[in-house]
Amino acid sequence: MEVKKISPLIWEIPKTGKMKVPGRIYASEKLMKLIRSDKCLEQVANVAQLPGIQKYSYAMPDAHRGYGYCIGGVAAFDMDEGIISPGGVGYDINCSVRLLSTNITYNDFMKKRKEVVDALFNNVPAGVGRAGKQKFSKDELQEVLQNGTQWAVKQGYGVKQDYLHTEDNGKLDADPHAVSDRAQKRGMPQLGSLGAGNHFLELQKIDQIYDEKTAEAYGINNKDNITIMIHCGSRGLGHQVASDYIKAMEKEYGFKDLPDRELINAPIQSELGQKYLKGMGGASNFAFANKQMITHWVRQTLNKIFGNPEVSVVYDVCHNIAKIEKHKVDGKLKKVCVHRKGATRCFGPGRDEIPSDYKKYGQPVLIPGSMGTASYVLKGTKEAEELSFGSTTHGAGRVASRTHMLKTTRGEQVQKDLEKKNIYLKGASWKGIAAEADAAYKDVDEVVKVSDKLNLGKTVVRVVPLGVIKG
Repeated sequence: MEVKKISPLIWEIPKTGKMKVPGRIYASEKLMKLIRSDKCLEQVANVAQLPGIQKYSYAMPDAHRGYGYCIGGVAAFDMDEGIISPGGVGYDINCSVRLLSTNITYNDFMKKRKEVVDALFNNVPAGVGRAGKQKFSKDELQEVLQNGTQWAVKQGYGVKQDYLHTEDNGKLDADPHAVSDRAQKRGMPQLGSLGAGNHFLELQKIDQIYDEKTAEAYGINNKDNITIMIHCGSRGLGHQVASDYIKAMEKEYGFKDLPDRELINAPIQSELGQKYLKGMGGASNFAFANKQMITHWVRQTLNKIFGNPEVSVVYDVCHNIAKIEKHKVDGKLKKVCVHRKGATRCFGPGRDEIPSDYKKYGQPVLIPGSMGTASYVLKGTKEAEELSFGSTTHGAGRVASRTHMLKTTRGEQVQKDLEKKNIYLKGASWKGIAAEADAAYKDVDEVVKVSDKLNLGKTVVRVVPLGVIKG
């Protein structure tokens, strides 16, 4: 496939054949070599063929092959002529990251690190198929699907500031009836649990501060205090919503005119397209509430050990989502449906969607690394709104499949390697640990460097892991 180098960090797949727009990739030479190693670029070109796509089919610096769309893919569609596609959102709807700030000092934490991590592991359900701590009725689940984080706060699992510091106030437009009974049955026992795969709960130390004023505004400018990062999604409920609508769209529209059947979609204004949007919203709200309940278990655990410390939500941001947003296209402001598949919204200063106390600085953007590497907090930029519909990377991005890692890596050795880095790991299974070893991922420092240099998201703070819980 022809790929032209536009600048040191921008690459383009020219518009050819049935492509309606060019493909655009943001990557360094080092990252581009990895991106070329799978079918990621082919997927970028395939997405460029979809009806109503605007400007470009994008791939972020952490891009790699996904289902239909690459992970790290961004595509925006016209509201009249465009489509909505489950593959452009992903199976783990609203897989997302939340960052908590604390006033627990590094020294106090390290004295009790093993006790803290072990207690969190026991109090926050994690692992494949692991159920939550509490049972909920179908009526309660319907409220979760409708109101997300705001439901959880109303039930006593947090405070108002928690959802004010969550994307869309932790509540997307949704219709619980657009979520099938089967999806609800899968989700009902899992609410308030971490899950497995690349999901984690991590206790961290602030390693570097690059932007003191923004770090102060976000409440993460004290290098003596630890932070906590939570990464999880909509569990079995979101997976079932994706499966249900993929099947429904195949039945309704077929895929004979698509370059890849995994790109199945529906016109966004169609009845099915609108129903998926509302079902996706319900799954997203489940994910928001899920993370809020985990935050409650975290606070509960830390209160017992440290005596009611301050634990505040810095931000909670989606990276598997489709959103109706206003962006400039051909010089005019218009509504588009932005699909972010393993990509993070990164709006610049002044946008209405940003919490009022952050509006002057830009939206917090949370970029997790792997178990033994750094994670980052960035701030959104106006340039990103021009370059990528306000989107950037969502993490380090995989370079090796879970299957490959299980063949080549042992979880016990990963744990020993992390101990050498002074990181205490607690995992639900050795296989889960092996599949998520550092070697499975790209260099997160390189990924973030590209984002920073292109102004897709400017670096604010770098944090490093002290204790890790893996599902």
